[in-house]
Amino acid sequence: MLEPAETVKIFQKQPTIHTFSSGQTIFAEGEPGDCMYGILNGEVEIFVDGKVVETIQKGDVFGVGALIVPEHTRASTAVAKTDCQLAFLDQNGFLFAVQETPMFALLVMRSYSERLRALKRSI
Repeated sequence: MLEPAETVKIFQKQPTIHTFSSGQTIFAEGEPGDCMYGILNGEVEIFVDGKVVETIQKGDVFGVGALIVPEHTRASTAVAKTDCQLAFLDQNGFLFAVQETPMFALLVMRSYSERLRALKRSI
């Protein structure tokens, strides 16, 4: 079974992989979001209100919320902890992937559920 990030790579329309250097902001809390990301290599830190709430790594996906909430804004800030290679999908690509590959939707939900459980345990 493919990890969610590899599925994102398969369904992205553009052959380009986004590369971010360590310390570079990928997106900021409150700004509009038009794509989700899958980590192909590297680590990303997720910040809420200026505090690191989690560090995610290869295989994880993030930024999906901005594609599915009505206001299409980011609820957190994502910063490359290490040099990163990220695949990405816009809303149409995401909806296509969910429709054509229901297992992708389950893997994304599993990834987010596991991360939410870990966050709850840390509080």
